[in-house]
Amino acid sequence: MELRHLRYFTAVVEAGSFTAAAAALHVSQPPLSVAVAKLEAEVGVRLLDRTPRGVEPTSAGRYLLDASSRVLGDVDEIVATLGRYASGLAGSVTLAAVPVLMWHRVPALLRAHAAEAPDLEVRLVDPPPWTAIEMLRQRAVDLAAVVVAEPRRFAARHRGLLDVVDWGDVPLVAVLPPDAHDAPDPLPLHAFDGEQVILPRRTAAVPSLPEAVDATFRQHGVAPSSVRTVETIQSGLPLVEAGMARAILPDPDHASLTRFDVTVRRLDPAPRPMRALVLSRPGAEEDPRLERLVARIAGS
Repeated sequence: MELRHLRYFTAVVEAGSFTAAAAALHVSQPPLSVAVAKLEAEVGVRLLDRTPRGVEPTSAGRYLLDASSRVLGDVDEIVATLGRYASGLAGSVTLAAVPVLMWHRVPALLRAHAAEAPDLEVRLVDPPPWTAIEMLRQRAVDLAAVVVAEPRRFAARHRGLLDVVDWGDVPLVAVLPPDAHDAPDPLPLHAFDGEQVILPRRTAAVPSLPEAVDATFRQHGVAPSSVRTVETIQSGLPLVEAGMARAILPDPDHASLTRFDVTVRRLDPAPRPMRALVLSRPGAEEDPRLERLVARIAGS
């Protein structure tokens, strides 16, 4: 039983005659009559009664009309859904993003993209930057969003291996214990002299926050009493909340750190901002799912 035959049969019943159905389908009448005759031969039962006024479905024909409507509706939905896959509006994408981007920038991206592509599932993981890049190389994720201190150097190092899209500035701010609510805004950089400062673990693979803070302290002659290394930014924040240390942290969109029980201040002089980058494997622009999402990032 061919779908084309079911469509022809349905059109004939709905039009009430072969002539009217042929006109609606923009085909000649003989192929239409042949298709319905083949359908009747295949199922072994008469489906239409021919009358001087046109055609009427038999009881078997009425059953087939109802069943055909369901089948053809399902087929049309399948075709439409496959079309959404082809245009990047359906499917799934896995994004690895460092936590500071997960706290505000990624949700804003997903909110905007979901309005255009509600059937596209974006799966999220939040590893450290070096892990995110390795996951991308190993094809465990489709995109990686990281924050780096030297974007040009990073892009040059990975040229040909990764495609890089700039996702904008990520300013650095002072993060102080919650009882430092009387600290001035902006806070002088020299307020870190003699203080314990936390920094996440550094890695040569991705020059990031430790390098940016070190460069800022050297440039302005700031001398903390000690630097305590933590595994990640999020594992160091409880130490700040407990009043045991201070930090200089990235604050994308001036909103990411408001969820923590800390005091956030701008810095004077303001450190050079870091950059958010979205990474993909070469050829990702050929995948409409990734192309749409990356285009939205590039335009934001």
